[in-house]
Amino acid sequence: MAYAEKVYKVRNGKTTKQFTWRACYKLPSGGKGTEPGFQTKNLAVEWGQEQERLIKAGVWIDPAKRATTFGEFATIYMASRRKRGRTGGTRWDRLDNHILPRWKDVPMPAINWFDVDTWQQTMSLEDVSRGHCVSLMSTIMTAAVDAGYINVNPLFGRRRTRDTSGEASRPKAPKIKRDGGVRPEDAVLIAERLGPARGIHVLATAFTGMNWGESLGLHRDNALLWRREQWGAGTFACPVVRVAEEYAEYQLRDEHGVKQGYVVKLEPTKNEWRTRDVDVPTFLARLLGWHMQDWPHERLFATTSGKPWRRGNWAKTFRPACDGRDERKQRRGVSYRAAWEPICEGLDMRSLRALHDTLQSELGVKEPLAFEAAGHKRPGIKAHYQKPTPAMRAERLEGLEAVFWEAMANVGLRSLWGRVDLVKHPTKLIS
Repeated sequence: MAYAEKVYKVRNGKTTKQFTWRACYKLPSGGKGTEPGFQTKNLAVEWGQEQERLIKAGVWIDPAKRATTFGEFATIYMASRRKRGRTGGTRWDRLDNHILPRWKDVPMPAINWFDVDTWQQTMSLEDVSRGHCVSLMSTIMTAAVDAGYINVNPLFGRRRTRDTSGEASRPKAPKIKRDGGVRPEDAVLIAERLGPARGIHVLATAFTGMNWGESLGLHRDNALLWRREQWGAGTFACPVVRVAEEYAEYQLRDEHGVKQGYVVKLEPTKNEWRTRDVDVPTFLARLLGWHMQDWPHERLFATTSGKPWRRGNWAKTFRPACDGRDERKQRRGVSYRAAWEPICEGLDMRSLRALHDTLQSELGVKEPLAFEAAGHKRPGIKAHYQKPTPAMRAERLEGLEAVFWEAMANVGLRSLWGRVDLVKHPTKLIS
């Protein structure tokens, strides 16, 4: 049972006759909880009884936790939920740049949906980024409920108010300034311009769908392996690249969120669907084979020194090939550099990955194989019943092979880097 104790005031090191009351109650652990500062005994006892009632109902919050601010708990949460490097870095960026400036010093119980929804509408971000910030806040608040800092997450399951003003409904400029998006012809021209060591990276992304980190992590031991499956009376066989790890570039932080510089680290793939074998068309298998003969490093798409590309350094090479560049005259200490006309302004490596998925749709690649090749989880019950077959794989490879050679013909090329002749090649690999 709750009760009250007198707490005598001390002045100049001596106990006086003045006193206040301290509430005493039984903690869930069986220990004694106290709260000082009550002017009367009844107030102290009533407060203690209320704590015991809340404890019995299972909704009691430790007063020491009740005053915790969102910023304090966010640090606790981030230290206890170690994610893959890039994921953790992205979360910290959202916290530092958008969430904590507004909510860092707000006590957890004082956060409500009306204030959060009003705040997210004022953010100068794309709507999808606003949603990610609110989602991260909600995840942290749910963890606070589980950790006993608040009773309920007021953000859970709520629908954000979307901006429907004229500014929000105005069409946004496309990232790639070309009607219809990137073409296979663009990928071929950029690859030819970059040369074999860089261009093969472009083609591999466009015709396998590997993302940036996956392509950087491709080891020669995982390139041009063979898939063999029974097909009718014979065997279907085709070369594959095995996606099993990836490089991630992110801001390294300690457990308190203090920045410790950018790093590029090798990590496992994001999930079980991203770990996959991707079937490789004949032309790309041939180019990769020659590249592996010439390339001295273990990672096939690395810098000249064999280190993983940093995004900024790759952009210095890739952007001029896409966007064009001015002529540079020869002068003392500086070599001549020819001008380049733009091929596909704004193109990035993610757009090349999207090109692969778009081509699969255009070619009618069946869903089981399309999701597998892209490394995506297929939703619904059909994912458990429908599996890729050799016939599906052969159809996809034939289609991608035809797209490549058609693109070569459309841009007037008979060879790439002097290594591939434009002749008819078999597209079914049967042994």
